[in-house]
Amino acid sequence: MLPRLPLALLAALLLPLADAAPEPASLTIDLAAPGGKVSPIHYGLMTEEINFSYDGGLYAELIRNRAFLDDPAKPAHWSVVASAPAAAAITLDPRQPLNRAIPASLRLEATAATPATPAGVANEGYWGIPVKPSTRYRASFHAKAAPGFTGPLSVAITSLDGATVYARGRVDRIISDWSAYEVVLKTGAKIAPTTRARLTLTVEHPGTVWLGFVSLFPPTWKNRPNGLRPDLMQMLVDLKPGFLRFPGGNYLEGDTIDTRFKWWETIGPVDRRPGHPGPWGYRSTDGMGLLEFLLWTTDMGAEPVLALYAGYSLKGDYVQPGPDLEPFIREALDEIEYVVGPVTSKGGALRARDGHPEPFPLRYVEIGNEDWFDKSGSYDARYTQFAAAIKQAYPALKCISSIGNEQPAGKRVKSTRPDVLDEHYYRNTEAFLKDSPTHFDRYDRAGPEIFVGEWAAHETAFPPWDAKSRGLAPTPTMKAALGDAAWMSAMERHADFVTMQCYAPLFANVNGYQWRPNLIGYDALDSFGSPSYHAFRMYSRQVGDTLLSPVQTGGAPLHASATRATREGVVYLKLVNAEADARTLEIRLAGARRIGSTARVETLAAAPEATNSITDRAKVVPLVTKRKGVGAVFSQTLPPHSITVLRLEAQ
Repeated sequence: MLPRLPLALLAALLLPLADAAPEPASLTIDLAAPGGKVSPIHYGLMTEEINFSYDGGLYAELIRNRAFLDDPAKPAHWSVVASAPAAAAITLDPRQPLNRAIPASLRLEATAATPATPAGVANEGYWGIPVKPSTRYRASFHAKAAPGFTGPLSVAITSLDGATVYARGRVDRIISDWSAYEVVLKTGAKIAPTTRARLTLTVEHPGTVWLGFVSLFPPTWKNRPNGLRPDLMQMLVDLKPGFLRFPGGNYLEGDTIDTRFKWWETIGPVDRRPGHPGPWGYRSTDGMGLLEFLLWTTDMGAEPVLALYAGYSLKGDYVQPGPDLEPFIREALDEIEYVVGPVTSKGGALRARDGHPEPFPLRYVEIGNEDWFDKSGSYDARYTQFAAAIKQAYPALKCISSIGNEQPAGKRVKSTRPDVLDEHYYRNTEAFLKDSPTHFDRYDRAGPEIFVGEWAAHETAFPPWDAKSRGLAPTPTMKAALGDAAWMSAMERHADFVTMQCYAPLFANVNGYQWRPNLIGYDALDSFGSPSYHAFRMYSRQVGDTLLSPVQTGGAPLHASATRATREGVVYLKLVNAEADARTLEIRLAGARRIGSTARVETLAAAPEATNSITDRAKVVPLVTKRKGVGAVFSQTLPPHSITVLRLEAQ
């Protein structure tokens, strides 16, 4: 019989056992048992015109309502410039159209003007014209003068009150027929950056002049004419995307069949593109047209994933399968020919006319977008008719169904087997954390391929499309980033058949957005990545070519994925700790012939509510450190609310 101990002594002996930390969880990676091959285009981008993503965003044009078509009743975003004794009036004039595509112009009637007190018009831009020091801007416009007026006409970037002129140019003579004019404006070296600026076009003498298609471009990415905003493009290039899905989302479908993305109206000279009403409450200029999308992919080193209008629009309009659908299939085939056809083809000749004789690479086309909303049940027949025509003309192309496994079986394509299924997931962080460990385990790895064409975590109880979300910041917090990283880990563990995946939406202008959260925020002058952007960047830039299977024992489940870059002899291990406490993890590298003693560790950690903003753009950013003492078995501490990527040298 054991001796009876005093209660105080017994408590003292047991206290260390009660306070002792539990044995750490263990994660084993067997390098001798690799899995499938990682899709080389697993990480990519999806884009559509929402939240002023193109106009007022990536598309570098600075003038808002440059074609005077945003409002048929008044010259929206334009105002009169006239300080007494100068006087002027402006009106839209459909009797003086610029051309068939742009059937309106702006009539400026200056009744009093002098060189000291000019009169004219001003454009406010997209929440301001961004002014930067030592910067060249290219202003262009069409104009025609009424009898008795010959100019001159001054073009300037000024402060809102006109007191400060940041840059000025001049056209000495305006003729009586429509003609194009161009002026280069250069700012001084000592000015302070600001968005509190406008573009003005003014005259020094009384008279009447009509203006058409007024444009102002700053320097663009790779100095492309009609190009893209450099800071936003750099952020995208830094993600190393494998593909770009475009034109994407609801923007493809339009509210009605007539307001769908008509690709043939988005090519050729920009001053002959009519633009069209978008589904998110504002008009699209279509300055970002089909060719600009394709050049965008080229400039990122990504491949295009081309979305094709397939006969369904957002407000319920749809095209009956059969003969009624044939013209829309012809549209799609012509669009594909524009992308890939030789210059001897009709589409290839159009592309060459637009300055790009070389065909673009194309492997995937998506037939429609979110056709599970089509209550007619016609998608099965529409998809089958489209796919048959595409396969006949382009047998190597893979066709993506816009309805995936996550939708009821009755809505999926049954008449033919799609090559790829597109699935969309917008969930709160808690739902992603719960579902991520096992979601894709039930899929058939033999196919079809899975394209997670839209996904994002949100922090709230209500979904992103709820009007209440518009009162929140446009970009996500660290809490959402944790859900995003857990979901990316799940997709990456199955990246042999989850061929492609992309966060959505990609962009948001902080001054005008219809949906949140979004990956990247900006105003006219500055831009920033959200915590989710940095999480995506950590994942997309650090991925190998072969899947490994991390096996955990002990402790609460972690969200983990591992891949190996075979040629480099590198293992990338991604770990998500969504808990409020730090966790110590024992990592075992089994089956390795060689293990480096140091590792690169990139960590994103912050309080759940922490985020970045236009005024605090780097509050939540990753930290890179070097980890010594790596071996076949080593321990790694994961901070609370953190995302960690370890780059291990192991073969």
